[in-house]
Amino acid sequence: MTDVVIRALDTSDAELFDTLPDPLGAREGHRLTRHRPDWKRVALRDGRVVARGAWWGGPDDSEPVNLNWFDVAEGEEEAGAALLRSAPWQVELEVNLPADWRDDPALRAAADTLVTAARKAGYELLVERLLYRWTPGVGLPERPGRLEFRAEPDDAVFFDALRRIHSVTLDAHALKDIEQGGLDRAAQEELDFFHWCPSPREWWQVAYTPQGDMAGIHIPAHNPSGPTIGFIGVLPDQRGHGYAYDLLAECTHFLVEQGAEFVTAATDRGNFPMAANFAKAGFPVVKERLNFDPAQ
Repeated sequence: MTDVVIRALDTSDAELFDTLPDPLGAREGHRLTRHRPDWKRVALRDGRVVARGAWWGGPDDSEPVNLNWFDVAEGEEEAGAALLRSAPWQVELEVNLPADWRDDPALRAAADTLVTAARKAGYELLVERLLYRWTPGVGLPERPGRLEFRAEPDDAVFFDALRRIHSVTLDAHALKDIEQGGLDRAAQEELDFFHWCPSPREWWQVAYTPQGDMAGIHIPAHNPSGPTIGFIGVLPDQRGHGYAYDLLAECTHFLVEQGAEFVTAATDRGNFPMAANFAKAGFPVVKERLNFDPAQ
């Protein structure tokens, strides 16, 4: 077997990226994603593409935020690992999979191949996530009407709320940030992401009980691929009342009122309470995501 050649692409040879079969449907999943040609790399054996990766970031980012398209041909796990190890950007790997991938032998085999390649490159699984997509056909979730929602211009209010919410969080990314830098880092990472999103700061809202106590926050947002539930969080002392559903319903209504024709969302697979709220609100699971951290 000949050696693998790793090749960075540009506008002149970007079409090479599309020569590898797409068993996991990544191309359709990234229909609205804009990947820069110079952030794409392929592994070639005998001139044939056997692994590929497309790194992604926002239009103003100088470096990729993550690697969100990674494919490896059957039996080419070492080539896929070499592609990852040689990349100049060691960032989080997102693997998006069809919702039924565990039950389909062909899909599971393709997923196992790329996961094996990632592990060989030193990547470690951080979390499995459920991806949702609400569309008008399922109907808008009913607003319970128990909370009052207000815009809040002061970032310090959201920072304090995020610190309190993350003190008892189930979210794997937040827990990682807390481990590395404490609650302040976790809260700041969330704020930085919301500011990075190309949606108005004025959309962020705080929810209050009829007694005037803060119950939680919700962030309706747009990421570069469209409208999304940016964040739903209930304060620790307000849990046990089912307010997460109220926040989710309001966030969905808000985005639709701004013209959204669909709304995406995600939660960790192990966050059973939030997954139940998404199901109650009519958000179907459309994909699953595996998030991997790069080798340290």
